[in-house]
Amino acid sequence: MFVYILFSEKSSRYYVGQTADIQERLKRHNSGRVNSTKYGIPWKVVLRIEVLNRSEAMLLENMIKKRGAKRYIDDHRGVA
Repeated sequence: MFVYILFSEKSSRYYVGQTADIQERLKRHNSGRVNSTKYGIPWKVVLRIEVLNRSEAMLLENMIKKRGAKRYIDDHRGVA
């Protein structure tokens, strides 16, 4: 499982989500099949974090959303 952060230069927005298959999920976002991201196409993955299971993914996703994706990235830049 992965928690991922996407960025759209077109809309200057971040999107946080979770999936087992990042490449397939990115295709869905960039094909306009996800309502919340269809206006920011193209999206690119700026951060991905592997977690053990969906429960852990949901907790991390919610934590990032509360903090804000950009702040989370800035806080963890350079941290392995």
